[in-house]
Amino acid sequence: MNLTETTVNKNFVYKGRIINVRCDDAMLPNGKPCTREVVEHNGGVCIAPITDENELIFVRQFRYPYMEEILELPAGKLEKGEDPFEAGKRELEEETGRVAEEYFDFGKFYPSPGYCGEIIHLYAARGLKTTEMHPDEDEFLEVIKIPIAKAVDMVMSGELRDGKTQALVMRTAEMLRRAEAK
Repeated sequence: MNLTETTVNKNFVYKGRIINVRCDDAMLPNGKPCTREVVEHNGGVCIAPITDENELIFVRQFRYPYMEEILELPAGKLEKGEDPFEAGKRELEEETGRVAEEYFDFGKFYPSPGYCGEIIHLYAARGLKTTEMHPDEDEFLEVIKIPIAKAVDMVMSGELRDGKTQALVMRTAEMLRRAEAK
């Protein structure tokens, strides 16, 4: 069965620094016309720093769209053409003041595939060494360490509400569980 929709025209409504917004004319698989609203985004990275004590390093920051402080794993947006792995290493150091000896690639996360083309690349990191934080000038962060088991409980209870953080906490916990089972 063919499920593919075809773009007829890309109609930009807004072009910004972080996102572009389109309202496209498209064709459904059955040949009928439709419109599709799309948010374009260069994508991002999220990284789960694992301490030697089996804690994850989180950052708490104010997120304007929700008008509240959110607890998240370190993350950031990609610049056009930027290598996601290098961006993950950069965000780790900028937001937590850590570099790592070992990295794990957990692939891609689609946060809102119904309307947004953003792809977030997920990583975990071990063998952390302390350096110095270098947050962006408009970034105000509080660094918090949470034991992995407690972080899983926080995902399950809804206390950690950020989707990329939820996915990465669970993947990291499962990776560690499987490693211990061997």
